[in-house]
Amino acid sequence: MSAPKKEITRDDIWPLEKYEAERKRLRSELVNRKKHRRCDVGPVCTFYFENYDTMWSQIQEMLYIEKGGEEQIADELSAYNPLIPKGRELVATVMFEIDDPVRRAAFLSKLGGVEETAFFEINGDRVQGQPEEDVDRTTADGKASSVQFIHFSFTDAQVAAFREEGAKVMLGFTHEAYAHITVLPEQTRAALAADFD
Repeated sequence: MSAPKKEITRDDIWPLEKYEAERKRLRSELVNRKKHRRCDVGPVCTFYFENYDTMWSQIQEMLYIEKGGEEQIADELSAYNPLIPKGRELVATVMFEIDDPVRRAAFLSKLGGVEETAFFEINGDRVQGQPEEDVDRTTADGKASSVQFIHFSFTDAQVAAFREEGAKVMLGFTHEAYAHITVLPEQTRAALAADFD
């Protein structure tokens, strides 16, 4: 099995016409691949685990929608490359999804710092999440963003444990306003294990 790709380069980006012609097929294939790369934690939070394929699709889609040309390509590469796992890590886009805007604002106002409390636990061994450093996603008054980007860096031993079929892998938060935890389904564990070198 070859090592997962860790960076999208300019050479990887398809011309708009080629992407447009293949877009429907690619998006359908991606939906199937992403099915086991997501995990709900608690009633309103979903972790979407990123990799080379999900970020490549995101960049191509942004270029398709915005049609910003060569200048946009550089911007998208610098925005999305940091979210591709780099060998001994998993990277998630974390979304708190509440349809009602009033409820959402009230909920997020109590959630400051939640990005600092995300963790994996493999057979009792904890891996603490680290928020993406691009921008502070909790305001000074303690309001959290509804979208967070979190990196989880694993040791070799933790990767080996994560890869074991049937390993008990848990994902959750220790935040006082959202202390939820879930056990990763086996298909999700197996899909994410492929992100490691």
